[in-house]
Amino acid sequence: MTELLPLLSAALLAGLLGSAHCLGMCAGISGLFAVNAEVASMRRSIPTALTYNTGRVITYAVLGTIVAAFGSAIVKASPNLAVGIRVLSGAIIILVGLKIAFDLRVLNAIERMGGTLWARIAPAAKLLVPVTSLPKALALGVVWGWLPCGLVYSVLMIAATSASPIGGAATMVAFGIGTMPAMVLTGLGAARLSSVLQHRGTRIGLGLLVVAMGILTIVMPLSKLLTVPSHPM
Repeated sequence: MTELLPLLSAALLAGLLGSAHCLGMCAGISGLFAVNAEVASMRRSIPTALTYNTGRVITYAVLGTIVAAFGSAIVKASPNLAVGIRVLSGAIIILVGLKIAFDLRVLNAIERMGGTLWARIAPAAKLLVPVTSLPKALALGVVWGWLPCGLVYSVLMIAATSASPIGGAATMVAFGIGTMPAMVLTGLGAARLSSVLQHRGTRIGLGLLVVAMGILTIVMPLSKLLTVPSHPM
């Protein structure tokens, strides 16, 4: 659990501070999602917004489980890779922290990888609007979770380095929870929340905190590797 804590914390902060990015993407795909037709009802109905976003988090959890299953399988097949994978995890957390703090574009290229898959999934969203019931809101959220997003993919890479599928799912749920406040409160103060989160001092401070978590993630396995057990004389 101690080794998983930096991953969960980084994912939560990445979601919280990346929520302005999420709001921007949703506005940009209104033609695909027909979200604009539903914004008014979401303003009036917190349950609908919560259900919608819960569907998105469910997709994140499933994706986290899948990538972590692959990652843990690789470690089991080659235990010597465990330290290297944890170091990779720390490096990705550091990159996410630098993106949060300084809006670096290093990870944006990852976003293009899901474009082809999304082109096949997106038409399903059109069948679910207008959202007239909670089940439809949940289903639309599940589809929405597949939207190509460099930030999501970056956190997925972190989830892939967790020790187990449960850890991968937990990492992605933490990320999803982080995005919840702004996404659920769309039209109900999200703009003000986004403004606070986009404040330069806030972003730099919390971004550097994520960087510190990444460094901690790297140091922990390396310190164990470099510790030489003492033998009694």
